[in-house]
Amino acid sequence: MFTVALIGPDGAGKTTVGQLLHDRLPAPVRYLYMGVSTDSSNVMLPTTRLVHKLKRMAGGKPDVAGPPDPNRVKVKPKGLVKRSISEVRAVFRLANRVTEEWYRQWLTWRYQRQGNIVLFDRHFFTDYFAYDIVDNGQPRTFTQRIHGFMLNHIYPKPDMIIYLDAPGAVLYARKGEGSIEALERRRLDYYQIGEYVNYFAAVDATQPLEKVVDEVTKLIWDFYQERKTNGKKSAGVKSKPPKTAGAPILA
Repeated sequence: MFTVALIGPDGAGKTTVGQLLHDRLPAPVRYLYMGVSTDSSNVMLPTTRLVHKLKRMAGGKPDVAGPPDPNRVKVKPKGLVKRSISEVRAVFRLANRVTEEWYRQWLTWRYQRQGNIVLFDRHFFTDYFAYDIVDNGQPRTFTQRIHGFMLNHIYPKPDMIIYLDAPGAVLYARKGEGSIEALERRRLDYYQIGEYVNYFAAVDATQPLEKVVDEVTKLIWDFYQERKTNGKKSAGVKSKPPKTAGAPILA
């Protein structure tokens, strides 16, 4: 079958929409969390699970780490020894992250071979797009460049990316996190993803939930029918950002 990634910022309704899609699609569905937080994942390598368990036992915080804030300046450790330790840790973090990403991709291939539509909640390519893949005006570390190259040129991208879109003001009202300006910048980042993939469709997430689910369902059904007719050479879709996306916030 094929893969579908539901993406969007927190508050857009990705998980809720994904849960409501199961009984509406033309084939069996397997859900797979493909976001940056391994603690939020429904699958995890046994070694990673053990490391996280030991971390919690030692009083460590849950693993919710993801892409860094591009506007936050990270202070480099002083001294050769501290810098070396920091670089070694960065390499180990990258190795663990990449291993987890490929493990979930292996599961994806397995589910597809079983005849399932694989529904992704988020995706690594889109989560790290503005941080490790494209130039956002901030310097990228060596490990970020390696990770970005892997995601952009080696790691399989979803067959469909469906972006649940909402203005920054709406998302801020729902979650109260970040700022409206930052959410609008992130909104433009999401639309830029469409330039790097074959199928990118945006759905207005400010509509009633049932309407959102209906639109997403239709997109997937249409893609399924086209795949049956034309195979993997089905036509792509490119949604463009609304004129208001990224616009200055007026007082």
